[in-house]
Amino acid sequence: MKLKTFFPIAAVVAGLSLFGCGGGHDHGAHGHGHGHDHGDGGHAHEHVAPHGGTAVVLGDEVFHLEFVHVPEEGLMDAFVLDGHMEEFVRIKAESFTVAATIGEKTEKLVFAAKGNDATGEKVGDTSQFTVQADWLKTATNFNAVVELIDVSGTSFTNVNFKFPEGNE
Repeated sequence: MKLKTFFPIAAVVAGLSLFGCGGGHDHGAHGHGHGHDHGDGGHAHEHVAPHGGTAVVLGDEVFHLEFVHVPEEGLMDAFVLDGHMEEFVRIKAESFTVAATIGEKTEKLVFAAKGNDATGEKVGDTSQFTVQADWLKTATNFNAVVELIDVSGTSFTNVNFKFPEGNE
């Protein structure tokens, strides 16, 4: 095929691919009552964690948590996000707990609310939480359970995930 013919065809194919899963539909508050199988033969609807962390779905993709690990400091941040992982969701909680199991040992991680002067977030009205634990300096993977978190009036309990895979 000559290049003169190839480029217009490639442009049409690329343009048509833009009408996939992300184009032309709105899930609103995401309480739409169905999964994300859009009848396209197995195309997975994925969300990208904005900080490159671990995505954890709450409910039927109503909300997400993103866990961001900073191993050199033994820190982990958690961000509360909307169903598409595009907007931060401020919540009233001052903390929430994750039970992390490494081998036979279970550790409790109590994520404390974190204020942010740049965004005006403060404890009791924030989307960011943080925890420090020395064992996080060397941990590379573990099984975890978010014990309880309330987001916008909905409680989510016993949300299982694998770190760093998540539960998407």
